[in-house]
Amino acid sequence: MLEKLQKKLNYNFQDLDLLQRALTHKSSNKPYSNERLEYLGDAVMDLVVAKYLFEKFKNTPEGDLSKLRAALVNETSFAKLAKALNLGDFIIISSAEERNNGRNKNSLLSDAFEALIGAVFLETGFEKTSKIALNLLEKEYHHISLEEIVKDYKTKLQEITQSILGLIPTYILLDSKGPDHKKEFKIGVFLGDEKYGEAVGKSKKDAEQKAAKIAIEILHKKGRA
Repeated sequence: MLEKLQKKLNYNFQDLDLLQRALTHKSSNKPYSNERLEYLGDAVMDLVVAKYLFEKFKNTPEGDLSKLRAALVNETSFAKLAKALNLGDFIIISSAEERNNGRNKNSLLSDAFEALIGAVFLETGFEKTSKIALNLLEKEYHHISLEEIVKDYKTKLQEITQSILGLIPTYILLDSKGPDHKKEFKIGVFLGDEKYGEAVGKSKKDAEQKAAKIAIEILHKKGRA
């Protein structure tokens, strides 16, 4: 069964135990999980994408490069790449996670993708891992550009609320949890005293963008945008 995954990935593992570990969620009854590989893979993807953007967009300022990287290196993007590999079919999870539709959860798929990249990196190094990762990215994101990829919902929300309501959105940290290397932040977006949305992200900026997107959708439903 793992042959199908390796074919889609365009890489055959020498150490199938390493691949098995990369696919093992912490909810399983195995004596190990993919968390450490996930930590490694996240750092590898950050560098792969940063180097790719630096070389591809030679005249783009640092601020825009950072926006592009943030749009490509996040849970939603990694879950998209995981789905392209049908990674959910191969992950090892508990029966409880199975019942909770764990194979289709973005958070779980993103973590498994990071772990898979971490495992590839351990076996073959940066250059080969970079080629594999970028091949996946370019297949899923056919036109990588600032305009196409970066959806700056915070800016869009502020433009809407200033022009229509005369208000500037405020973002408040509602909660944070998890270890330092895997922290999650819950952010609420408020217009005056009214909360218009909340979201969880791997960074405050990520959560703010998600919350702003929700607020825009709510304003549209209310006919105020």
